[in-house]
Amino acid sequence: MSYQAETPFDSIEGSHEYVRMLAEAVNEARRDVEAEIAAAEQDRADRRKEALLLVAYNLAKLNLHITSSRRILNDLRSLRRLLLSERGLEPDQSGVVSGEEK
Repeated sequence: MSYQAETPFDSIEGSHEYVRMLAEAVNEARRDVEAEIAAAEQDRADRRKEALLLVAYNLAKLNLHITSSRRILNDLRSLRRLLLSERGLEPDQSGVVSGEEK
């Protein structure tokens, strides 16, 4: 019996990939905001600069949470591999063991 993942979150690997792409998007947004901050500074738009600094701060916090999530997913993946090797089982590519959902 083959299990088909319905969402990116049906496996640890799928979730890890999603979080990786989210991290890329956050980093891109951070670069864009930094450029906007520089432009606001050059235009002497103080209120706009303050708002953008707040956006940059929140993106930095989000980046920390995403980094933490990636580490947790890595830990879960490692623990699953350890537990499955102790039980003598091997997951298929979807993370399912012997036709059972994880």
